[in-house]
Amino acid sequence: MSTPTTILDLAFERVINNLSQSLVQDSTIRANVEFVCRNPQNRAGVRLLLACLLAKVHRPNLDIRKPYTEIGSDDCYSGRTYDEAYITNFINKHELPCNPTTAFLTPALRNRNIVLTVDVNLVGRPPILYKTVLQLLDNVYCGSVLASDLLAETIRYLLIVRDEKRQRISSLLANLRTVAGGIPFSAEAILKLIEQHLSCPNSSRLPVLVVAAAYQSASTYLGQRCLSLKSHNAADEQTGALGDVEITLLNEENVVTAYEMKTKKVTINDINRALQKIRDSSHRIDNYIFITTDIIEPAVQQYAFLIYEQTGGIEFVILDCISFLRHFLHIFHRLRMDFLEAYQELVLAESESAVSQALKEAFLALRQVAESNKGDDSDELV
Repeated sequence: MSTPTTILDLAFERVINNLSQSLVQDSTIRANVEFVCRNPQNRAGVRLLLACLLAKVHRPNLDIRKPYTEIGSDDCYSGRTYDEAYITNFINKHELPCNPTTAFLTPALRNRNIVLTVDVNLVGRPPILYKTVLQLLDNVYCGSVLASDLLAETIRYLLIVRDEKRQRISSLLANLRTVAGGIPFSAEAILKLIEQHLSCPNSSRLPVLVVAAAYQSASTYLGQRCLSLKSHNAADEQTGALGDVEITLLNEENVVTAYEMKTKKVTINDINRALQKIRDSSHRIDNYIFITTDIIEPAVQQYAFLIYEQTGGIEFVILDCISFLRHFLHIFHRLRMDFLEAYQELVLAESESAVSQALKEAFLALRQVAESNKGDDSDELV
């Protein structure tokens, strides 16, 4: 019996050299696979499909519709185990456009012990996505398509989607290079560009990248560096991190400053939770800084101010994201383009679950317009 890893590798080899050739004859099944692989709203559906198909190919006696051991029958299995143990490594290895974490911890799939028949309502969004996945599982159960063929077909479409997204980014970068040059952006022009990007939908990860890019570009001058960023969907309690961005002195590992990003108002409860994290940690830090894109309430700011003496010298402060960046860009004026390049690199390097393809493309498009408008009388970027 082939191992799950071998099964995935063989499926990959079946399709990689000819992505234009489908392995499924039924046009409806083919269309449903494409729909699941391309769905922009929810990337958990395709992981569910991959995990169940892998289990079925690995152990043909299983009922593909029973990915919960709690069902208790001889033909059930742990879909989460297949997902976490094998699918995660596979999608990371090939940079496939899927969620970075298991589908079986999403609200639609966790705490279940039911057979996933076509009439089940998983209460997931969008509903049509989950209905389509359930239909594909039923197609395998009824023998309308082989699990091995459907697994390879799903991987084929994911590779197509991956390559299309890469090509769009490459085209935008190429277009940007054709208009870039001449006088560098002013600090205020960069600020306006970043502010426009922050105003895009689903941009909660971007303030983290703003701060990280600032430290990355000025690390030598500051004598400090930014530690590697943790996953956007990993809780600090799980990672042991004190904040979203952690700063250390050069050539040291001890955190001296922690940043926590908020897309809403910082509250006293937020400060108290940060205090508890510090008490539970072995780190003795100098600063804990909240960066927010919302208003800062004076009473909360005052509460943060009083903590300095209570903690014996740990300073808490709340800063507005744009004000922070404006101050940085003018202090390190000669590094302003270094900051912009670092920010762009961080944006493009983030996983899609943190910074969507649309958000990456938006930044490159905004920057291209800004480059094209340099020297114009208009002060508008778009």
